[in-house]
Amino acid sequence: QVQLVESGGGLVQPGGSLRLSCAASGIIFSRYTMEWYRQSPGKERELVARITSIGSTNYADSVKGRFTISRDIPKNTAYLQMNSLKPEDTAVYYCYTWNGGDYWGQGTQVTVSS
Repeated sequence: QVQLVESGGGLVQPGGSLRLSCAASGIIFSRYTMEWYRQSPGKERELVARITSIGSTNYADSVKGRFTISRDIPKNTAYLQMNSLKPEDTAVYYCYTWNGGDYWGQGTQVTVSS
C-alpha cells in the first residue's frame, strides 16, 4: 500500500522560507514521478512542482526561481524548498504520485502572513 506523509508546513512571514517533506512508503521511490500540488480556499488544486524518475524538474510559472523540488532516494522522501514566500503562496500543499492509481498525502498547511 502506497502512503505519502507530508510535513513541514506552518506560519511564516512574507519573504520567509519553509521546507516541506513528503515521506513515501510502499513504492520504489526512484521509479516514479513525484509532484507537489497546492489548493487555497475557493481555488482549484494546482501543480506546483514535479520531479521525474530521472530527476528532471518542472515548476509552475508562479514559483519559478523561488521553489525547488528535490528528493532523497535512500530516504524515500521528496522535498519542496520554498523561499521568498508571498501571501499568495498560502494554501494546503499536497504531494502526489501515480503507481497504478492516484496517491495523495493528507496535506500540510502553509500560511504566509505578517
